[in-house]
Amino acid sequence: MNTEQEIKEMVKEKYEAIVLQTKEQNQSSCCGSGCGCSNVEFSIMSEDYTKLPGYVPDADLALGCGLPTEFAQIKPGDTVVDLGSGAGNDCFIAHSIVGETGRVIGIDMTEAMIEKAKVNAAKLGFKNAEFRLGDIDNMPIEDNTADVVVSNCVMNLVPNKQKAFSETFRIIKHGGHFSISDIVLQGELTDELRNEATLYAGCISGAVQKEEYLRIIKEAGFSNIIVQKDRKIDIPNDILAKFLTVDQLREYKKSPVRIFSITVYAEKP
Repeated sequence: MNTEQEIKEMVKEKYEAIVLQTKEQNQSSCCGSGCGCSNVEFSIMSEDYTKLPGYVPDADLALGCGLPTEFAQIKPGDTVVDLGSGAGNDCFIAHSIVGETGRVIGIDMTEAMIEKAKVNAAKLGFKNAEFRLGDIDNMPIEDNTADVVVSNCVMNLVPNKQKAFSETFRIIKHGGHFSISDIVLQGELTDELRNEATLYAGCISGAVQKEEYLRIIKEAGFSNIIVQKDRKIDIPNDILAKFLTVDQLREYKKSPVRIFSITVYAEKP
């Protein structure tokens, strides 16, 4: 795989293209990666937001792999920070809970996503929802800002996950917590899948082992780490066949490799 900066630029380029796609186009690809590699009529990663209070269709690009705001124990008046906020989907769900006395801050590395989120917030008339351009491993946000941090299928896109979770720890208030949905692995991906840039942007080849993911969270200083939801993801054969030979695909299917969407809760002591 390329350097950290090269990976970031590749992810940024991919997600800038996604802003120009419809939700339906994103849903027909792997985690919104735009690979156009499956004829399934639903996203293989994302879950249904439409029944959650505060749902804004224009902000839903079907890029997530969970529903972190549903598990995040957000309260009225809280300050919520969304890491990798995209067009504002999770921010607007959170806004419906924190109300006018709370505050919502979205952070994203992609300028086009930030602009789309700002447009959506302006249409809604939200004065206490803001969106900042920046990297998750170097956040443009003050220490001890957030009561709650949420993130949806984004940490796996960050090459330096240790630094990203360290930054998350920094911005959360003492006694605050996060609820993050992400993709993790059980077993090792083949080199062909691990090194495929499209699958990195599609939330797969950037994922780490579940045990390592939880260890990184603990080493960042968090406590009371709980897996709130655990869901197995099956990648359709027509997606895998774009990156594997027939023999490699057969071996992959027989291997112990499994891909999971998990939602993890943790507290800052």
